[in-house]
Amino acid sequence: MASNIYTAGLNNVGSYQVSGIPFATSSVDCKSPGSATKISFPYVTKWIYVINNSSNDVCKVGFSENGLALRNWFTVGKPAGAGERGNSQVLDLKITELWLTGSQDVDIVAGLTNLSTDRVLNASPSGSNWSGSSGVG
Repeated sequence: MASNIYTAGLNNVGSYQVSGIPFATSSVDCKSPGSATKISFPYVTKWIYVINNSSNDVCKVGFSENGLALRNWFTVGKPAGAGERGNSQVLDLKITELWLTGSQDVDIVAGLTNLSTDRVLNASPSGSNWSGSSGVG
């Protein structure tokens, strides 16, 4: 006998109308030359906020490792000597991971939905996030 169990999907409006489940990680060191640091979220995000606490480093933020490699990223932080830390805006994004490089002290705050990360239609070879090769990096 067939078992059809339906659950909320990626476009389920109700999952984004409620407050997000809190997620925070701090003091992420992603400065190692030639490598990137992956932040995996336990559920699909509703929003994210990136804080670069280093006054001397600019952090590159991508949505996949491939996105960083193909220059599909944005920066958070001030140029060397600016004397201030840099923050992103609260970004209303549904993602399963972030990739960071370039700073020794980054905090990530996010609001999570109750949607499992396997609900994302994956395009990347690793099957864990959007590939970053089509401008979504």
